[in-house]
Amino acid sequence: MFPSRALSKPITQTSRAFSSTARRRADFTHAVIGAGVVGLAVARKLQARDGVSTVLIEKHGSVGTETSSRNSEVIHAGLYYGADSLKTKLCLRGKEMMYELCKTHDIPHRNLGKWIVAQDGQQMDALQKVHDFASTIGVPIHFITKAEAARREPDVCAEAGILESPSTGIVDSHSLMQYLEGDFEDKGGVCAFKSPVSGITPVNGGAGGWEITTTTDGEETTITAETLVNSGGLAAIPISNMILPTERQRQAFYAKGSYFSYSLSQPKPNTLVYPAPVPGHGGLGTHLTLDMAGRVRFGPDVEWTNDPNDYTPNGKNLEVALDDIRSYLPGIDRSAIGLDYVGIRPKLGKLGAVASGKGFQDFYIVREEGFEGFVNLLGIESPGLTSALAIAEEVEGLLYR
Repeated sequence: MFPSRALSKPITQTSRAFSSTARRRADFTHAVIGAGVVGLAVARKLQARDGVSTVLIEKHGSVGTETSSRNSEVIHAGLYYGADSLKTKLCLRGKEMMYELCKTHDIPHRNLGKWIVAQDGQQMDALQKVHDFASTIGVPIHFITKAEAARREPDVCAEAGILESPSTGIVDSHSLMQYLEGDFEDKGGVCAFKSPVSGITPVNGGAGGWEITTTTDGEETTITAETLVNSGGLAAIPISNMILPTERQRQAFYAKGSYFSYSLSQPKPNTLVYPAPVPGHGGLGTHLTLDMAGRVRFGPDVEWTNDPNDYTPNGKNLEVALDDIRSYLPGIDRSAIGLDYVGIRPKLGKLGAVASGKGFQDFYIVREEGFEGFVNLLGIESPGLTSALAIAEEVEGLLYR
């Protein structure tokens, strides 16, 4: 069965009335797989349409237990991803939507701004490229002087220069997901927890709907839906491979990142601090972020793993991370930095760079050819949290426009 707080009895194939505008009979208009922040946003957006029914299928017992709750919780400005990329388009739109949603519904967030720091000429060149790109797409960005830097953040070291992004911020991702879940259910959506997907069958290539089977404690349940959205996060590629023919299947890659805590109250900047982007790197460096309580944390590093469930912190990169941190925060007490938590990012390849350029991998958000009503979301990593609400708009547009 589909366990759910929204239901008093199990879902069956006849437990949902089909909308009056439907071309075929099905249990639900939409099935969304994966209740991370993106899946929640997508399900909420689709359920807001008139006369529809949406089920959100999640293998865990609650929302957002994987990538969505194990990240830096940063609202990104959209500085790195290339003018024509989905990441830039959806990050810029999502950032605006995120701030508006948080203000309207009192979701904890702070518009702290971000400093990107350079220690030498090569890093300064990288900052200049970020500045020039941001200027072309209308993202607020400016360099600040050493005098202003010393006045505002005396503990931060930047030998060559500092680029400030005033529209960067942080959000309490847990509160955000709680709101999205509650609003989805208030609109009549159904959350099906503890329901790992074990099989998917397109009926007549999706033209006749979709059969989705889940297996819980050895018990199988199959429902039908008119449309299917794969927002499975770390499981998205395996789910996609259940559907697509062999020649269109992909290999999943997982970038494990350990985060580090800081147990002392000083030094503690009041803004986020990122090192200059490194070409070809799988992340944005060992950066300093703050949580909603003002606690400092660092990370993530990048370590490739074959296990998407490998959440054991690894200290092997701690010394390298400490050197990175001390380059921009020299007064840090190394003994007060320790391993904290781990996040895993779904990647489309090992050589992918976060910033635009060689090896850059964009979001894959596609209405798959030959499979009616199927929207596939792969490689949804950073800036996925920032982009979530805009991704929801994108998916609705693929299905309905």
